[in-house]
Amino acid sequence: MSSVAADLPESHWWCVHGLSSLSSSPEYEIDNFDRLPDSILIVIFNRIGDVKVLGRCFVVCRRFQALVPLVDNVVVRVDCVISEDPSLSSSSSSSSAISGSISSDKTRGVFSHFARFVFGGIVRPFYALGQILSVPSKRVSSAISASSSSSSEVSHHSPTEVLKNFKELRRLRIELPAGELGVDEGVLLKWKADFGSTLDSCVILGAASVLSSKSANANPAHDLCVGEDNGCIPESFYMNGGLKLRVVWTISSLIAASARHFLLQPIISDHETLDFLDLIDADGQGVLTMDRWQLQDLRVRPVSASGSSQRTLVPALSMRLWYAPLLEIPGGLVLKGATLVAIRPSEESQKEVVGGCSVGEPLDLSWVSNALEEPYRTAAKMLVKRRTYCLEMNSF
Repeated sequence: MSSVAADLPESHWWCVHGLSSLSSSPEYEIDNFDRLPDSILIVIFNRIGDVKVLGRCFVVCRRFQALVPLVDNVVVRVDCVISEDPSLSSSSSSSSAISGSISSDKTRGVFSHFARFVFGGIVRPFYALGQILSVPSKRVSSAISASSSSSSEVSHHSPTEVLKNFKELRRLRIELPAGELGVDEGVLLKWKADFGSTLDSCVILGAASVLSSKSANANPAHDLCVGEDNGCIPESFYMNGGLKLRVVWTISSLIAASARHFLLQPIISDHETLDFLDLIDADGQGVLTMDRWQLQDLRVRPVSASGSSQRTLVPALSMRLWYAPLLEIPGGLVLKGATLVAIRPSEESQKEVVGGCSVGEPLDLSWVSNALEEPYRTAAKMLVKRRTYCLEMNSF
């Protein structure tokens, strides 16, 4: 330091030695972070959001312990789902829910087989969502004792337990590690459901496969499908299992959404300040949303369970279905067998449609396309311009 400072001008020499002496003074031992007002710290904690990081902040000091519970924007990322292997008794009951003109005794038998096969793997994980999230202990002493225990021991806490100390929670986002519905590789399936005390609406977009525009144009079979496309569902759609597959997608998505909704009850009842709630999955397969009015509706009107199953009862529904053999969307993608299903309770649909499905369309279908993110929002906008097919579904 002295050799370097000797070659510097007098003013620069003072700066070097001045900073050296100041850095060792007691004044520089003060943590300037402590000078920030509480309001700024809460803004920082809200920007962090992640409940695990907030848990670590909680044990830093007493000041943080007082401020972290005041955070109003929290994200809970679920690490894993622990299966408790409960009995599944009501899966097949929903298999007979379709009651429109397209259903028959034979197809219901097929639907029942599909339901027992598919739904058995859907409902099971939700019984265990009460023990899913591993978070740091709230006190340093418990964290130290936990670290001294066997490394194979992992504590798991439900979101209800993790969130119980947040007193001003307004926005909550819970992210599951994966979507509940197992679909074949290459199959596209996305859904979004809005709930109050029961299902308000659900939009489902599915496709048998997703192709690139180049591969679709290079395949003569695909060109043939486009040539036959007159806006109507082709006869082959009913014969080759296409319709049955869409029914399975629809019922599966509704069961997944209603199971998510059922498990949110204790969180909603514990946090009366909550205004917005999203329950998503890391795969981007399904989204359940609730706004302020829907949350209030749930608090006022208790949820009706579907029999003995751990999910919310789905009311009688009216569904509108749109189909396209091939649908090119932005991003150079082509959806093969693109299917859009818009679902609302039958009572609500009757208020929207004048004279029934055969006479007119709903007054406003913007809620259908706006439910999805791009590029699938554009796909929905394109599909709703095609011919509409109406179905009815019984409560299940």
